Amino acid sequence: MRNEFVFISTLFIVGVLLLGYFVSPKWWWALAIIVPLVIGGIYDMTQSRRAIVRNFPLLGRSRYLMEELRPKFYQYFIESDIDGRPFNRITRSIVYQRAKKELDTTPFGTQLDTYAEGYEWMQHSIAAINHHAAEVPRTRIGGAACTQPYMASILNVSAMSFGSLSKNAQLALNTGAKIGNFAHNTGEGGISPYHLEAGGDLIYQVGTGYFGSRDHDGNFSLEQFAEKMRYPQVRMAELKLSQGAKPGHGGILPAKNTPEIAAIRGVKPYTEVLSPRRILHFLRPWNCCN
Repeated sequence: MRNEFVFISTLFIVGVLLLGYFVSPKWWWALAIIVPLVIGGIYDMTQSRRAIVRNFPLLGRSRYLMEELRPKFYQYFIESDIDGRPFNRITRSIVYQRAKKELDTTPFGTQLDTYAEGYEWMQHSIAAINHHAAEVPRTRIGGAACTQPYMASILNVSAMSFGSLSKNAQLALNTGAKIGNFAHNTGEGGISPYHLEAGGDLIYQVGTGYFGSRDHDGNFSLEQFAEKMRYPQVRMAELKLSQGAKPGHGGILPAKNTPEIAAIRGVKPYTEVLSPRRILHFLRPWNCCN
């Protein structure tokens, strides 16, 4: 292909020169286009970074041009509104419309296949039953050797510590757990009075910082743990073996922690406290006390 390029380039240049000489000098203006192309082709033949361009001067560049244009053609002419990844066109359009404060609703329903696998929804029943008479599904926590098993709801309040959530938020969540007869996870920040006030079931979470069950040196305290487990609202304990949201790093309780937060967590107020990335030496005090 390189030999063909040399031949064609020479033919064009010679042809333009002859036309300019015998027909009209205006033909020589064509050299302003041909000469840069010839120089570009010579460069393509001599460079060693791209084999396609070296073997097919100028013409090989169309491959990279099409590669550049391919996503745009695919997005605008081939791909449907619901097939894009990681965000399809419908989702992106909603973001754009809301950012511009435009109407973001679509009339006549959705384009999504609501019967596809993995698509879940709730709908009204035409033969509804009395919800007070319905049996609420629950699952047993605790094996045959457990003296105090817990029949847990399949939907509960997940962990969020006091300090991350306010007093009123914890009161509201635990009151809901009491009314709905499900469990409220305390989060790794210890058990606050606001977890206990409404009387809802609690899952006491012990995290990597042992907040609520630690001594002054930050080690796990079996005595404090046993004390918390005697609260009538505490139905079970959850051991957080590592920091899931901050893997490999751990968390930090900022120095702005108030005396109330510090007392609940068992730390000094207005100090920065580390929450390690994983449980450290949890079994050592446990074993020495048994």
